[in-house]
Amino acid sequence: MLESSCLIIAGEKSGEEHALSFLPSLMKLMPDCHFYGVGGDEMNEAGVECLYHLRDFSSWGFSEVIKKIPFYFRALKKIVNEVEVRETRVAILIDFQDFNMRLAKRLKARGVEVLYYVAPQAWAWKPWRSKALERDVNTLFTILPFEKKWFLDRGVRHVRSVPHPLYFHYKDEVLKRSLSSTFDKHKPKILLLPGSRNFEVANLLSLFVSSTSALERPVELGIVVSPNVSAKLYRPYLRFCPKVFDHARLADAFEWADFAIAASGTVTLSCALFQVPTVVCYKTSHLNEFIFSNFLSYDGPISLANIVHEKQVFPEFLQNSVSAFNIAGALSKWLDSEEEYIKLKRDLSRTLDLISGDQEGVVGHMKDVMELSFSKGERS
Repeated sequence: MLESSCLIIAGEKSGEEHALSFLPSLMKLMPDCHFYGVGGDEMNEAGVECLYHLRDFSSWGFSEVIKKIPFYFRALKKIVNEVEVRETRVAILIDFQDFNMRLAKRLKARGVEVLYYVAPQAWAWKPWRSKALERDVNTLFTILPFEKKWFLDRGVRHVRSVPHPLYFHYKDEVLKRSLSSTFDKHKPKILLLPGSRNFEVANLLSLFVSSTSALERPVELGIVVSPNVSAKLYRPYLRFCPKVFDHARLADAFEWADFAIAASGTVTLSCALFQVPTVVCYKTSHLNEFIFSNFLSYDGPISLANIVHEKQVFPEFLQNSVSAFNIAGALSKWLDSEEEYIKLKRDLSRTLDLISGDQEGVVGHMKDVMELSFSKGERS
C-alpha cells in the first residue's frame, strides 16, 4: 500500500516563505504524510522531497517566462505523472499563478483535492480566472483584506480569508519593538532595499544611492543584502552604506531605519508593518513594460502596502519615472514636514490589523481535508 502523500508547489522564494508559515505545523499534525513537489532549501530541510528546486523553477516577467515555457510544460507533465504514480489525493498550490492554475485543472480532473494558498491576483490581471478557480479549486485561501468578498461576488464559493503570512512572521516583533514617531532631522537614517533579484539590484541600487546624495543633507545609509543576489552587484556601493543587514535581520533593519527606498515587492508591506515611510520603485525590461502597458488593463497601485491600505500610503515610481530627483523629492516631503511624517505613521499603524484576516485556521482546515481524502482513499 502506498504511503499517504501531499503535493506542494512553491515556485518562487516568496512562495516558500508563505509555505513555511504553515507547513511545519501541518507536518507535525500529519506525521505519516509524505510531502513532495517544488520548493527551496528551507522546505527541503523541513522534510519536503523537492522534484524541482525553486531556483530553477522561478522566473520573472514575460521575457523570462517565454524562454522557460518548454521547461514548464515538461515539469507539468512530470508532476502530474508523479501524482498518478503516488496516488496523491491532496495538493497545496502556493501563488505562482500561471503554472499553478494549469496544474490545478489537471489535478482536479484526476480527483485531487486542490488547496490554493495565496489567491491569484485575478482582480488585478485576469478577472475571468474566478471561473477557473471555482471549477478547479476546492479551497481558496485569500491573504489581502478585500479579496474574499471580491472572489465570493464572482462565484468562487469556497473562500477562506486568512492572515497574511507576514502577520504570523512579524506580529510579535511589531508589538514588542519600540517604533519611534520621530527621527533625527540632522542625520536621518535611510534604509535601501534594492530587491532580491539580480536585475532589480542592477537597475535600482545606483539610483537609490544617488537619490540620497540629491537630498543635500547628511544622511546615514543602511542596506539589506539578499543571498539570492550576486555580491559583486553590491560591492561598488557598500562604501556609502556603513550599516549592512542580511535578509534574516529585516526586523532589526526596520527598527533602525527612519525611512526606506525599496523595490516593489512583499518587502513594502513589511515596511508598512514597521511604520517605515518608504518610496517604492520598479524598473523592468522594455519588453515587459510594453506587454504590461498594452495588454493588461490593471492601473492600480503596484506595491503591497498601497494595495492593502487601498490608497497610496507610499509614493510609487515606475520605469522612466525612477530617478534620483523624484526619489529625493518624495523623501523631502517627509523630511521637511513633521506633520506629514506623523500622519503617515498613524496610517501605517493600521497595517497589522488590515492583514489579520478573519482568523480562519489554515492548518486545521488543511488537516481536515487531508484526513478526509486519505480515509476515502483507504475505502476505495
